[in-house]
Amino acid sequence: MAARIIAIANQKGGVGKTTTAVNLAAALARTPKRVLLVDLDAQGNATMGSGVDKRELEASSCDVLLGECDARTAVVAAAEGFDLLPGNIDLTAAEIQLMDVDGREQKLKDALEPLRGDYDFIIVDCPPALSLLTLNALTAADSVIVPMQCEYYALEGLSALMETIEALRQRLNPRLEIEGVLRTMFDVRNNLANAVSAELTEHFGDRVFRTIVPRNVRLAEAPSHGQSIVGYDRASRGGVAYLGLAGEVIRRQIERERAGARPAPVEAA
Repeated sequence: MAARIIAIANQKGGVGKTTTAVNLAAALARTPKRVLLVDLDAQGNATMGSGVDKRELEASSCDVLLGECDARTAVVAAAEGFDLLPGNIDLTAAEIQLMDVDGREQKLKDALEPLRGDYDFIIVDCPPALSLLTLNALTAADSVIVPMQCEYYALEGLSALMETIEALRQRLNPRLEIEGVLRTMFDVRNNLANAVSAELTEHFGDRVFRTIVPRNVRLAEAPSHGQSIVGYDRASRGGVAYLGLAGEVIRRQIERERAGARPAPVEAA
């Protein structure tokens, strides 16, 4: 079976995209699955959070997008059992250089295609904007996980993202579907968070993951040690949450394979 490519996307910053990408990759690797994490954010936080120094890369996702090396050459092994296609600030230059290139939205898809047989899952960490890099990720992906905080402006941002995904499905990637909406940094004592969570569930139904990622100090500490929460403290509330998310992703994949997997329609929020 070819790898399922899952983009972690939300144009809003600070919602836990990179945290989700790194921790989901590490949790899936523990199951064990063959996992590749792709850092497509110029901040390079997924690279650093995987224990790889973004300042000392021999090759990166930038080189891959620009066709200067193939993806397999740029992949490095992370300490926690998954592979990493690292990224850094060079991705900013890559985005500018690709602007006038034909088929610019397809560069990541073309680069990852030869690797799909090597992995069970390829997780792509997107930048916090609906940029050319994000379009590359969504064009390459089979599905999208949308991390979001349950706060006042979240539903409006989610609506804009859903419209973008639907437009992209019609123009570039008809197979793209919503893997799920993930509630992050959740505080059960917050009445607004509970209200937004209920509205999400009402609208998206089983597309909302049952897993809820809580606010958790250990989860915030892990990246400073170059580790996922699974490696740093898997028994913490954050560790248990991401192991639970990995379980949900795997169960959905099994169900999809049994059912013959047809993309579900994307609804506007």
